[in-house]
Amino acid sequence: MNKAELIEALVDRGSLKKAGAARVIEALFGTGGLIATELKRGGRVQITGFGSFLARKRLARTGRDPRSGRAIPIKASMAPLFRAGQALKEVLNRKR
Repeated sequence: MNKAELIEALVDRGSLKKAGAARVIEALFGTGGLIATELKRGGRVQITGFGSFLARKRLARTGRDPRSGRAIPIKASMAPLFRAGQALKEVLNRKR
């Protein structure tokens, strides 16, 4: 499911119009959205029954250029991480 399909599904399930649903999705998941802003601050976003979003620091390391095989430095960075909550895991692992 992509962003447009998510917006359409939200319109079908709720009482929102397409423009309103698009604003909700952007407010939550956009680059300036609530989740990204909180992660950038170093916080964590926990949605009970769904999961948690957090940011992890990746240390600087040495990698390899796949074309030449030379060692190249890779800078330290922050990487987003999602951990599924117990309720989501149960839904995914439920037998049909």
